[in-house]
Amino acid sequence: MSWFTTFVRPKISALMRKKEIPDNLWHKCSQCEQMLFHKDLLTHQYVCRHCNHHMRLPVKMRLETLFDQGHYVQVPLPAVPTDPLKFKDSKKYTDRLKASRAETGEEDGIIIAEGSIGGYPTVIAAFDFSFIGGSMGMAVGEGLVKGAERACALKAAYIAIPSSGGARMQEGIFSLMQMPRSVIAIEQVKEAGLPYIPLLTNPTTGGVAASFAMLGDIAIAEPGAIIGFTGARVLQETIRHALPAGFQSAEFQFDHGMVDMVVPRLEVRKKLIDILGVLMAKRH
Repeated sequence: MSWFTTFVRPKISALMRKKEIPDNLWHKCSQCEQMLFHKDLLTHQYVCRHCNHHMRLPVKMRLETLFDQGHYVQVPLPAVPTDPLKFKDSKKYTDRLKASRAETGEEDGIIIAEGSIGGYPTVIAAFDFSFIGGSMGMAVGEGLVKGAERACALKAAYIAIPSSGGARMQEGIFSLMQMPRSVIAIEQVKEAGLPYIPLLTNPTTGGVAASFAMLGDIAIAEPGAIIGFTGARVLQETIRHALPAGFQSAEFQFDHGMVDMVVPRLEVRKKLIDILGVLMAKRH
């Protein structure tokens, strides 16, 4: 075998070979369709720098951006029956749970975390939309109750961050029962004289919007978030009347008094610190 074949040709081939480009190097904005460099997307917390569209933020990244130095302790969710109705549609409910747990690494669609924001003790209940659409079943309900209990025990502010399509149909009436349970949990926080602040993200709908999500002392929403009980298409077909443009958007809800403020994602932490500074002043 010649020197050229053995040494020179492999080096030339290596130089000419097309380098593999990682699949996640670029991301297309679903609103304006501009291409965004992945590192820029992380820096801007999944907000498009071209059109300001607020994309879905990974739940643990959201927690890291809110808590001081990104540090928090995750509270285990209480155990609940896995499949109380033995539900099956196109696939078994147990299979859906296994798939979501494998994908997210979490037990269910909510994470309860405790730490501090601006030095103020805080408990956050954050929904994970990637876990069966952030739907509210028994585990999520138990998580909301557990979060309220931890807030009372720590004398901490309680922040809920819903991102949910509503109740989890695979759990039927057990899922709907989480609506009054979550309301009672929030009332316990308020009776303890502690702040309760919901941060409404896209989407906040169904039984979630009809329960704890709308009971805040101060309700904050992210720009463009869809907030409402029933989807626009279903509602329009029901009332047979044209709906106002963007009537379920955070901005529309703010204009009509349903939320207190619409805050860009990059400013949420500072806004929470300012609010907690007022509401927690006597306790700090």
